[in-house]
Amino acid sequence: MATTSTQFPDDFRCPISLEIMSDPVILSSGHTFDRSSIQRWVDSGHRTCPITKLPIPDPVSLIPNHALRSLISNYTLVSFPKPLSYPDPQSLIQTLIASSSSSLNSKLNLLDQLSKISKRDSVIRRKLTESGAISALLNCDDSQLQEKTLHLLLNLSLDDDNKVGLVAEGVVGKVVAALRRGGGDSRAVAATVLTSLAVVEVNKATIGAYPDAIPGLISLLWCGNGRERKEAATALYTLCSFVDNRVRAVENRAVPILVQNANSGLERAVEVLGLLAKCKEGRQEMMKFEGLLDVLIKFLKNGSSRAVQYGLLTISLLCSYSERMRVLVVREGVFEICVGLLEDDNVKVRRNANGLIQVLQGLPKLRIYLSR
Repeated sequence: MATTSTQFPDDFRCPISLEIMSDPVILSSGHTFDRSSIQRWVDSGHRTCPITKLPIPDPVSLIPNHALRSLISNYTLVSFPKPLSYPDPQSLIQTLIASSSSSLNSKLNLLDQLSKISKRDSVIRRKLTESGAISALLNCDDSQLQEKTLHLLLNLSLDDDNKVGLVAEGVVGKVVAALRRGGGDSRAVAATVLTSLAVVEVNKATIGAYPDAIPGLISLLWCGNGRERKEAATALYTLCSFVDNRVRAVENRAVPILVQNANSGLERAVEVLGLLAKCKEGRQEMMKFEGLLDVLIKFLKNGSSRAVQYGLLTISLLCSYSERMRVLVVREGVFEICVGLLEDDNVKVRRNANGLIQVLQGLPKLRIYLSR
């Protein structure tokens, strides 16, 4: 029998619509909403979090909550009978840590039990986090154990209250180690864990300051498969909403790798470029790439609304920085593209297109050019 909506955990419901979320996204406040609900909230002119009522940055950043979406999707595949009681998570953890002589299958079974009970109950997730055993669980060397442990950590990081505690416990170093050397799907899951942990503002600085975190993500963007590159770009985007991390990313040669990924069609790479263009170091690096404008124009013509939004932002920031870029932008027909985008359905696209037009029209040489 299929699972009915009344059987879903409350964490699966959008705080605005109270419906089960189909496309959960994370607001800068750290709270998750269904994309359509929070987009309507933002499009109606609100610039505060519906839950905390605190201001949110402009442009508004909506980060896909891949972990929660996966949990909701998996939950709908089977009908879970409501258990009368859960296994004691602490005893499961102690058994796993003490089972140095146990078989691999035995350890995998223990991790499966922990993942199942943590997936469905926030109280259990909190107990698991407070137990302090997550770092011990991440010490496993086997690729299967490592991947299952990372999935468990991803479950625990769904709760905002757990995110700071997990980082304070020291899990970042071990997640980054999996990001660098993990097998199977471990590298992609490790990048997703960093995204989830970095949603909390204070964690952005802590994770970004870790010596191998940003370099590890950039390395994954360079040599990873499609899923790994997408997850790495998402994590890098989340971290680079913190100003200091933008410079760290630029210093670790993120710009050329992002340009290459954008040229290959990875839209998230354009979004990261938009953030890096906000710092002088990022703009200086981007100006070294003659083909960058062609890549961005391709997204303006054929990308999603979000890619168009960040493509316009990147071009606008580069134009404000360099007259040479302004002349090139007009010469390549971007002004006319912007005029067409003023009729776009997306309010952010219209706002960014109008902003770029204002940058271009504010220059005497370009006003002469445009009047011809």
